[in-house]
Amino acid sequence: MVQIDKKKCFVELGRFLSQFSLDNNEKNETVLHNDLYYDSFVDLIHLSQSHNGWFTPEQVYFAIQSWAEALQEDNLNQWLSGYNFSDVKPKTVGLILAGNIPLVGFHDFLSVLISGHKVLVKTSSNDQHLIKFLAKYLIAVNSEIENFITFTEGKLENFDAVIATGSNNTARYFEFYFKDKPNIIRKNRNSVAVLTGKESHADLVNLGEDIFRYFGLGCRNVSKLFVPKAYDFQPFFQAIYEYRDVIFYEKYSNNYDYNKAVFLMSNFKLLDNEFLTLKEDNSYASPISSVFYEFYDNLEELQLRLKNEADQIQCIVSGGAIENSIPFGQTQKPKLWNYADNVDTLAFLTSLNN
Repeated sequence: MVQIDKKKCFVELGRFLSQFSLDNNEKNETVLHNDLYYDSFVDLIHLSQSHNGWFTPEQVYFAIQSWAEALQEDNLNQWLSGYNFSDVKPKTVGLILAGNIPLVGFHDFLSVLISGHKVLVKTSSNDQHLIKFLAKYLIAVNSEIENFITFTEGKLENFDAVIATGSNNTARYFEFYFKDKPNIIRKNRNSVAVLTGKESHADLVNLGEDIFRYFGLGCRNVSKLFVPKAYDFQPFFQAIYEYRDVIFYEKYSNNYDYNKAVFLMSNFKLLDNEFLTLKEDNSYASPISSVFYEFYDNLEELQLRLKNEADQIQCIVSGGAIENSIPFGQTQKPKLWNYADNVDTLAFLTSLNN
């Protein structure tokens, strides 16, 4: 099966996904195999929360719409244009996927298939159903792609390379277990925002999207703020008030109550608006419903520090204060060429013959 045929499958998948949105599911009669898959996918979206309590319809629809946009033909062409796949000899690449946000492992799945390899997938128990459904749809579009896709419930066996995502603890196991295979091992990372005090209300509202999307569970969610000395947090709290309804979701509310209680019992000083706590802390990884903050004296010194600690950081958000940072509100809208941990997955996959 040549790459152009696989690309057509994913473009068709993008057309299928474009029918589904939180505000309005709108069936497009020109999309292939809607008679078999449209209603079933609507059902799965609304069943997802029973499989994983964090996968509310709103969050699942957001992930679906993100992939519908990413899988447009122009985006795929732009992404693939910088690589040479002519020498790729199909290998079996094992994937150990995370399950913190809906379809978080789909980029690796897409990358392996589009580069000409076979994929052996071990899904997370927290996200078992969505990616398998999309695989079934791809197979319906072109049955040949089934020869390139295998899902496994047990441990990975009979593979040539591996891409594994997990915590810092599981990464140590992965690094030992897969030391004799070409691999990409992903660990915990967090995202940060750098504020100057000159941000507009709209900037800070968009920052709220970076904080609250997926309830803050993703590595691209902002979990830490860097602010100048004497920073006034009032505009920040006024802007993120738009996200106040997050507290009505029970799992988030339980985390908010628990983490706030732990902080207060430890006599930590908090800034609090009844659905988010801010705590001054040097760490990057804050618990759900909390964001850490730290004061800085000098932007150049801060930029150097962030560069030196890049292995802990997934994204840096700012209004241009930091070089190569992401605009506010864009962390959960990565392009196909925005690789996790800044590790070029396609370059890795095309090098497997070397």
